[in-house]
Amino acid sequence: MTTHSSTPDIHSPTSCGLDRRAFFSATAKGLGAAALLASLPKGWSAPDTGSSEAPETPDINFGMIALTDCSPIVIAHEKGFFKKYGINSKVTKGANWAAIRDNLSSGSIQATHMLIGMPLASTMGLAGSPKKPMVIPWLLNRNGQAITLANTFKGKVGADPKALKPFVDQAVGLGEPLTFAMTFPPGTHAMWMRYYLGAGGINPDKDVSLITVPPPQMVANMKIGKMDGFCVGEPWNARAIADSIGYTSVTTQDIWKNHPEKVCAFTEEFAEKNPKTVKAVLKALHEASVWLDVMSNRAEQCEIVSKPTYINCKKEIILGRLLGELDYGDGRKVTDANPMHFSKNGCNMPQPKYATWFLSQYRRWGLVSGTPDYAGITKRVMRTDIYTEAMKEIGVAAPAIDMSPETLFDGVTFDPANPEVYAKSFAVKNLKG
Repeated sequence: MTTHSSTPDIHSPTSCGLDRRAFFSATAKGLGAAALLASLPKGWSAPDTGSSEAPETPDINFGMIALTDCSPIVIAHEKGFFKKYGINSKVTKGANWAAIRDNLSSGSIQATHMLIGMPLASTMGLAGSPKKPMVIPWLLNRNGQAITLANTFKGKVGADPKALKPFVDQAVGLGEPLTFAMTFPPGTHAMWMRYYLGAGGINPDKDVSLITVPPPQMVANMKIGKMDGFCVGEPWNARAIADSIGYTSVTTQDIWKNHPEKVCAFTEEFAEKNPKTVKAVLKALHEASVWLDVMSNRAEQCEIVSKPTYINCKKEIILGRLLGELDYGDGRKVTDANPMHFSKNGCNMPQPKYATWFLSQYRRWGLVSGTPDYAGITKRVMRTDIYTEAMKEIGVAAPAIDMSPETLFDGVTFDPANPEVYAKSFAVKNLKG
């Protein structure tokens, strides 16, 4: 029911007999501002001219998972970059990726740190995800994940997954298949693990048991013998080495140099209703991301994100791999030329080809039946238009759309113009339809 008050709205210029046109006319005729305002009723304020760029929804609760690549959101919050652009931020740590998805869908969080595959899966209603269209206007980072194997394989399996196959075959023969973990079925870690196993001639759906474990629980589960390997983001691979329970077989940048990883996602509905809010978030993330890619800031980054509120891991364990100090834990020690980064090399642009690659892997592994709508889903989810507009408003040039082919560590080349051919080209696959 609508109620009406007999009390005049003192914030309306018409309530005191002075409309907007008269107000500015009087000012133009030379009436002093102080004298004019003194003559107005107490509590009166100047009218909104409609030109405000303020966020429609200034109070934003951001979701995150305890992983190093949550850093842009945490730093934008802690350093005041969100506040600079009119966002009153709150950061809420989720228990697992499914909880993050559900909280974004319900509106209890309005933006979130998310695996790039999750908005695709939710938009499609894929792999158990309730159908809820989501958008990606921002990539948070590149690189910085890894595949950890149990110490059982140390000295026997290095970077080549083909060396793992005899152990997989032996376990299958004994009726006790090896167990590998990832963090969410259509997510990045699932795709990296599947790709790694497939490159070794191992079918992840037939030759091993592939399970879902939340990132912070990976190390504890391997410690008690529940898994033989896992794929997760940092710092949990480095933590496995520090705890002497596993070693790194490959980093994900070994698999695909400068691959896309986490994103800042919104529901499509929220983005449509709050375009200024979304752009304000992206502007703040830009400043945080530039700050993060100054290597001298990374010690401070780790000081902040290591807190129990966020990652809850010793800062020294987080810092090493961020600085490119890569100890694989099996005797291999290198300077990583491609550690996790957050801004450089056009990192944040939601390039359409990355969504297309994930769709090709969903096709390859039977997560979809028949040929997916590569172009339609990619266009709907990867919102380069929102990114470009936000960056233009702060004078940042957006990279060009990149449709160049990508070759991963197994030597197979992905041509984004022919994703269906690519999906069908693998020797190890589980196509449906």
